[in-house]
Amino acid sequence: CGASAGWRVGLGLAKAVTKGSPVLSNYLTRHQTDQGPRWALNGHYLSEGTSLSSLLREPGDGISSTLATTGNGPAADGELLAPIDDGQEVWAAGVTYLRSREARVEESQSKDLYQKVYEAERVEVFFKANGGQAVRIRRDSQWNVPEPELTLVINCDGEIVGYTAGNDMSSRDIEGENPLYLPQAKIYDGSCAVGPGILLSDPQALADLPIYMSIWRDGAATFQGETSSAQLKRSLAEIAGWLTRELAIPHGALLMTGTGIVPPDDFTLAVGDAVRIEVGELSLENIVES
Repeated sequence: CGASAGWRVGLGLAKAVTKGSPVLSNYLTRHQTDQGPRWALNGHYLSEGTSLSSLLREPGDGISSTLATTGNGPAADGELLAPIDDGQEVWAAGVTYLRSREARVEESQSKDLYQKVYEAERVEVFFKANGGQAVRIRRDSQWNVPEPELTLVINCDGEIVGYTAGNDMSSRDIEGENPLYLPQAKIYDGSCAVGPGILLSDPQALADLPIYMSIWRDGAATFQGETSSAQLKRSLAEIAGWLTRELAIPHGALLMTGTGIVPPDDFTLAVGDAVRIEVGELSLENIVES
């Protein structure tokens, strides 16, 4: 579907590669091996037993120290998996971009609600998924879109330690019918994918990341859009702070920060569509499954 060299079409999990150099500095990836999933740093396996959960139990400056003691293992050659432990939680924030507010108003029968959420002090935060999944469309929905999102990686103390790319699938007709149906519009099997890896980074470096999405069908691009994390109404620290305000995350968490790219109202995803999402240096592709 017009993919660039080095960009593999995957089955919903993080089957993409980073843009440019194949290995980035301070780059965590998760791979399938004969002994089960194993984490790697900068293209080399970490010691067996290292998990994202164990790393995110460390304070922000402690992760580097921990990684330094795990050794420089053999080259990571196993199949690339979603960069999240099984059962680890992905959360999401909503109506954080002006474009998202506009789209919610257009689809909803309760139009003023989303204006209030956009302007409110409190951030809309909701649970999204456990672990990484293949993406698919709800069978009881007729209007579905992917939402490309800067996804923060947060440690147990609520500190932002890095980021990955996220695909937050959304059933617009279900949420539009009634905002109380948000959990069904947003939380279902195959509603979320993250990847291809985690880029450990200072939070300040995430303030103006380019975000791009293209959707391909039968070899042709049906939609393309771009924005930047600089267009967020709220700071990343503020969004993360609302997640952890009254909620302990002992294993850390991934937090999607909302979308500034929404396809037009006459567009809906179809099975077999390829969705390409780029956030900063990371590129993720998902094939929409049935």
